[in-house]
Amino acid sequence: WFAELTQKKLKRGVHRSVQALEHDIRTWLTDWNEHPRPFIWTKTADEILDKVAHYCRRISDSGH
Repeated sequence: WFAELTQKKLKRGVHRSVQALEHDIRTWLTDWNEHPRPFIWTKTADEILDKVAHYCRRISDSGH
């Protein structure tokens, strides 16, 4: 959901002020709430957990 907000409003938008950014986000939220769409996962829980585990192993072996 946050990725969709970021891709559709934050990265593509041009905001000349904080107020303009806030207005754009609130407008998007209102539309989202009026026409909610279910989030469809593209990976299984096991695939996601495997990727997280791989990342954790990688950063724990980084020597930091």
